[in-house]
Amino acid sequence: MTARDGIDPRGPRFAAWITSALLLIATVLALTGIAASSSSRGWAISTASLGDRATDLGFVVAAIVAALFIWGVVSPPTSPWVALFRTAVRPRLTPPVELEDPRPPRFAQGVGLFVVALGLVLHLAGVPLALPIATAAAFIAAFLNAAFGFCLGCQMYLLLQRAGVLRRSEATA
Repeated sequence: MTARDGIDPRGPRFAAWITSALLLIATVLALTGIAASSSSRGWAISTASLGDRATDLGFVVAAIVAALFIWGVVSPPTSPWVALFRTAVRPRLTPPVELEDPRPPRFAQGVGLFVVALGLVLHLAGVPLALPIATAAAFIAAFLNAAFGFCLGCQMYLLLQRAGVLRRSEATA
């Protein structure tokens, strides 16, 4: 991997802090919104209308997070947190000792997208607590990355690569 191909490993951690905050907000709002009121009746499908479920504040914040995950998967260099890190944070830091392969963090964004999107779809389908459980799971993963530098999605990527599910590039073989 050349220096041009790598990313500053502090960038994904910076993005994980912001993502953690948004996911925590989404989780709290989901726990105090429609999901909370429907869970008081047990595991029955929510009787709230689709419109009510789609305008629930927890759903709206989680949908924004999902949109940011999509952006991070489709075009990482232009995503808001990368742009903010590149323009406002990185110039104030010393250069990184080494650069990181961008594929594992990008895969991790996809995993986060999958988890949050699953919660959004199940919430719209009326499944009680699906949204707060999904956003809480994504929060835990983002927080582990932000606070401890342990990226669950990156570890999944490496395990899948070792298992032969994901192809190794010429540079990493």
